[in-house]
Amino acid sequence: MELKGKKVNFLGDSITEGTGTSCKDAMFSEILRRELELAEARNYGIGGTRIAEQRIVPGEWIDERDFCRRYKTMDPDADVVVVFGGSNDYGHGNADFGTPLSDTPKTFCGALNCLMRGLIEMYPASEIVFLTPIKRSEGDAPNSRGYTLKMYSDAIKEAAERYSIPVLDLYHLSGITPEIEAQREALCPDGLHPNDAGHMRLASRIKGFLKSL
Repeated sequence: MELKGKKVNFLGDSITEGTGTSCKDAMFSEILRRELELAEARNYGIGGTRIAEQRIVPGEWIDERDFCRRYKTMDPDADVVVVFGGSNDYGHGNADFGTPLSDTPKTFCGALNCLMRGLIEMYPASEIVFLTPIKRSEGDAPNSRGYTLKMYSDAIKEAAERYSIPVLDLYHLSGITPEIEAQREALCPDGLHPNDAGHMRLASRIKGFLKSL
């Protein structure tokens, strides 16, 4: 795909927002803007947000900026939409996992269906792509609900196949494995958020993927 002069929307969480980088110019979206000569790289990353709507727990604060509601606020004239999430759904979300044919944003699998259909309806002629989460320092340990990060990654790939949406499998292909101390120190010091070097690696992977479409 030729990307020069294109407008790209990046919908994501704290990694897309740039947590862990030293400055805006070091974020993968900005690296892509420069290297691909994009007209615009619109960053819709918000730290702590999740793809699925969260269950309301009495007495606890709930974040209503989930991807399923937030994508509707993005600029509608994007040529490409890049969605990068799922790590927070695994890490601290309380929504049920759901099943592949779930049709509610209140489960992770259902939220994927709602989000993907919604994006196709909002951007019917644009290129929509999803990125799976990168690995975390805890490896493939199950979360409090018994699901591994790989299961969230696999759910993204399965849903995307249903809607013919290309997926870059960063869980397997990012080249970032924070579970290994040396690589954590070099690319992802807190075990979750890539640093400047980590964002450079992400940008390289995403650039190659987008150009291949």
